[in-house]
Amino acid sequence: MDLFSRSWAALRTAVAELPDQDFGQPSGCTGWLVRDLVCHLIIDAQDVLITLATPAGTRPTVNAVTYWKVQDQPPTGEDPLDALTVRLAAAYQEPRLLTFHLDDVGSAAGRAAELADPGTRVSTRDEVLTVSDYLAAYVLEWTLHHLDLIAYLPDAKEPPPEGLARSRAMLEQIAGAAFPASFTDKDALLIGTGRRAPAEGECADLGGLAAKLPLVLG
Repeated sequence: MDLFSRSWAALRTAVAELPDQDFGQPSGCTGWLVRDLVCHLIIDAQDVLITLATPAGTRPTVNAVTYWKVQDQPPTGEDPLDALTVRLAAAYQEPRLLTFHLDDVGSAAGRAAELADPGTRVSTRDEVLTVSDYLAAYVLEWTLHHLDLIAYLPDAKEPPPEGLARSRAMLEQIAGAAFPASFTDKDALLIGTGRRAPAEGECADLGGLAAKLPLVLG
């Protein structure tokens, strides 16, 4: 739970420190500008609040790793919900309104996570899992989206090293194989999820794992 809080705080701080002009830059999410990604983070924060307020009385059906489903196709930005996010982000008009809303809802989500009982079972996406597993799963969400945020912003702060390491470990569990030791945690996440293509030498290092990539998580 502490890693959830640190990863989430780092991502929100990175957004808060962006100059206005950066909101019009592309993000690492196909079809989305930075402003669209920030709008998605607001929706993510709302989802955290909703899930933590949705207790479940049945046994867990997933854990922090199996919560993630590997999709057949990478996102194109044309999904109706993705398109709605773009329109909603444009409606904010000014970056300060986006950052205000993210700080407002994001702070509440962070506090709710800190106050939640780790052993409580909650329901989301027609699945049941413990609060501890749910928040652990979101370390991967925050870390990947932090990388998306800074994909074309070289001066922006990177995710916490411990969040990168934990996210890599989770992605390796999802893949059922370890990434090469020569890969940094950041490179393992970017290449593993298809956010960038491996270089020729990296392809050779991946060996049989290359056939499983990219892991498109949903």
